[in-house]
Amino acid sequence: MHEAKARILEQVREYHGSGTKEFVPGQTGVWPSGAVFDEHDRAALVEAALEMRVAAGVSTRRFEREFARTLRLRKAHLTNSGSSANLLAVSSLTSHLLEDHRLVPGDEVITVAAGFPTTVNPILQNGLVPVFVDVELGTYNTTPERVAEAIGPRTRAIVIAHSLGNPFQAEEMARLAEEHGLFLIEDNCDAVGSLYRGRPTGSFGDLATVSFYPAHHIAMGEGGCVLTDNLVLARIVESLRDWGRDCWCEPGEDNRCFKRFDYQLGDLPHGYDHKYIFSHVGYNLKSTDLQAALGLSQLRRLKEFGAARRRNWRRIREALDGVPGLILPEATPDSDPSWFGFCLTVRPDAPFTRQELVAFLEGRKIGTRRFFAGNLTRHPAYLGRPHRISGTLSNSDLIAEHTFWVGVYPGLTEDMTDYLAGSIREFALDSAGRRNR
Repeated sequence: MHEAKARILEQVREYHGSGTKEFVPGQTGVWPSGAVFDEHDRAALVEAALEMRVAAGVSTRRFEREFARTLRLRKAHLTNSGSSANLLAVSSLTSHLLEDHRLVPGDEVITVAAGFPTTVNPILQNGLVPVFVDVELGTYNTTPERVAEAIGPRTRAIVIAHSLGNPFQAEEMARLAEEHGLFLIEDNCDAVGSLYRGRPTGSFGDLATVSFYPAHHIAMGEGGCVLTDNLVLARIVESLRDWGRDCWCEPGEDNRCFKRFDYQLGDLPHGYDHKYIFSHVGYNLKSTDLQAALGLSQLRRLKEFGAARRRNWRRIREALDGVPGLILPEATPDSDPSWFGFCLTVRPDAPFTRQELVAFLEGRKIGTRRFFAGNLTRHPAYLGRPHRISGTLSNSDLIAEHTFWVGVYPGLTEDMTDYLAGSIREFALDSAGRRNR
């Protein structure tokens, strides 16, 4: 059996092939994001399938340990998506185990309007009230000052994402949260490998969330993770993820606590099987060992991927320096971003529009994406929903009209990034020249 598996895996690696296809400008797609797999990734996934590890198991537990160590945190819980990770993180703050510190319906959570919906959706899904603040152009992050101004008598938490891999001022935000007795959740889905003041993003808050969708820094196909240093929050997240059960035994494990038939919880009779006692209104948001096996293989390449993202971003940034009509992205001071994308804002007074530039790039097979929701408060799903706005959302409105991003992911070659940047430069300079004629 062992020899048969070895032969299959060797054939899988051969099947994967080697080398890259020639890049043909205007014909080969320059995608904004995508997974980058090698023969070892393919073999890892197939090996897990050959062993029929179709539920969470040994690879899941190993990934959780190694990933927590990577972000310098004590606990990681793998989930089926980054959106589920956000749902678990916010929901954990409503647990009865937090006693007087738990969030209750009507409590406020500060977040940003210019972001991805599933950063905000769990706030509403738990009966909490989002308080929207604006972001800065260039970094596309909010600031501690904006968040401080938004704090009110019912504010209990802050939930903010590191935008396109660019860290927000996480140390200052954590200090602000501590001073006001607030929970801080870092949505780190776009920023795995980013650093702020030498520390990994995701390591500053009470909880952090990650996505392993193919667009992100490492890929499992689908998948996500919740991480924390707080053992109480870790236990709550695990319960909520695993149907809401009170038991902490791993699948296939029994009586780890040595008192499986000796509990009395709730209104249940004494001795009710602890494996079937439920302490939270939970979900089944677990992942599988197939995903975890692929994630473990990808994790070994995290530094390599981060270096490629930084290199591609820097190459585009240098090529576009001084191009008229554009606001170029800037790293947050004291940060070292592992960039998710390269964000561009077309100035309102530019001689061309965002729509015109995007159409030009798409016509050249250069993929573009909007800056997610632009301004969530203007979307149909959020009209009429309970919320509060602190200050104005003028930059979020400008982003909704004028901002998009292009790719820097590791699958892009130097020829691709040069073609991408050259196309933007050509269009902008030609448009400026036409205006001046």
